[in-house]
Amino acid sequence: MDELRRKGLDKMNEVYGWEMPNIEGDPYFDLTVDHLFGTIWTRPGLSMRDKRIMTLTAVAALGNSDLAEIQANAALHNGELTGEELKEMAVFLTQYLGFPLGSKLDGAVSKVIKRRQKAAERGEDEDRKANVNAAVQMHSGSKVHDERDE
Repeated sequence: MDELRRKGLDKMNEVYGWEMPNIEGDPYFDLTVDHLFGTIWTRPGLSMRDKRIMTLTAVAALGNSDLAEIQANAALHNGELTGEELKEMAVFLTQYLGFPLGSKLDGAVSKVIKRRQKAAERGEDEDRKANVNAAVQMHSGSKVHDERDE
């Protein structure tokens, strides 16, 4: 694995808060790991929290609940934002993006918070395998093998 790939994969793991597999030969995954995470997310000048807020704002503006869930879960996992701060972001963004998109973000955040609370009550961490699969699908269209799908 070359230095850029290792740097990108390390940053991707930090951003999402779990271990992403290295998928060789997928051009979209290659571009995501090497460029987005190896070059863009590693640039100085903005904190991880700043980058997370900007990413959440962008996915909220696109109305993408799946991406909002992935980002909200990672923000909670990494301690970059609290559940209350995420909920407040949704209220704030409603004024700039409109009620439908703001409430869609709120719904995604609420779903993540509820899922994390249920896992904590069972004495478990959030469902990492599902999170990894969602992120891999988002970045490559591939899916990590999960025996629960059989």
